[in-house]
Amino acid sequence: MITTGYSAAVLERAVRAAIRAPSMHNSQPWRFRLRDGGIDVRVDRDRPLPAAGHGHLGDWAAHLACGAAVFNLRLALAAEGMPARVRLCPDPDDADVVARLEPGSPATPSPAELDLLAAVPHRHSSRLPFFPQAVPGETRWRLVQAARTEGAWLELVVGTAAVEALGQLAHSANRVLERDPGYRDEIARWTRGGPAPDGVPARAGGPVAEPQDLLPQRPFGDRTRAPGRDFEPEPLVAVLGSAGDTAVDRITAGQALQRVLLTATDARLAASMLSQPIEVPAARERLRTALGRFGIPQMVMRIGYGQPGWPTPRRHLADVIDDWDGAAVPGTTT
Repeated sequence: MITTGYSAAVLERAVRAAIRAPSMHNSQPWRFRLRDGGIDVRVDRDRPLPAAGHGHLGDWAAHLACGAAVFNLRLALAAEGMPARVRLCPDPDDADVVARLEPGSPATPSPAELDLLAAVPHRHSSRLPFFPQAVPGETRWRLVQAARTEGAWLELVVGTAAVEALGQLAHSANRVLERDPGYRDEIARWTRGGPAPDGVPARAGGPVAEPQDLLPQRPFGDRTRAPGRDFEPEPLVAVLGSAGDTAVDRITAGQALQRVLLTATDARLAASMLSQPIEVPAARERLRTALGRFGIPQMVMRIGYGQPGWPTPRRHLADVIDDWDGAAVPGTTT
């Protein structure tokens, strides 16, 4: 049995989960619409997307973010008993449509799907130091499997020398970015000192970087750390990658990224994303070569036990759901 289509009420509930996805600088570059009983996910061209999403990387940042939102949509629709059939880049005449979700056969959600959906509101990037407690092997395996389930790969960087080498690569990429006045201006534009529906609140930006830090941080705030609260000397660092670097590959990687992050959240782990080595072409190529993996690195993550990160704001549903058939989606005006 195939359902006839999603309703506006189902769309609204699903989008509430979708907008909790991560995005670069919390730019939230997505829009959703109900069309012919299915849900289209689009890149929002009216958003001031980060420069990294338009330079040599094209729509990399938007594709990863929209892919993560698609994964949250899938979880929410599965919880409704209406799992989706997903087509990526379904319209050759409209590249801004990154995915179309159509109703499949009704099914009872699995416990794993419900657990991941329950983790959605608790997933926040944590830019704070983590505790020295090691992540158990079984949990590491779950993270690797989460990426594999979505058609991506996750390489765990193991060993002091390997982690230090990646740290040096990340710092080198960060220095290249910080020499660009446009990049510095962009960070300042996305740092929020007061109420706003997007961007990174200064309190969520983490402590100011210090010379001994193994991994770089973006300067979203000016908060200093407490004495003795250095970052962990050997964090669990993971590199997420995809088979290629097409739009479909990136959207696939975004879905895998969100499954990994939600799996980490469900395991009571904290995580933050480190994309500087991806944003600098030479650093990305060096990372790819060092890993010796087939495919393209799409994101670097720091994972461990620590304090949960601060939640970042989200735009109202009315700002991300398009009208359809000339009528506003119910419930999106509040």
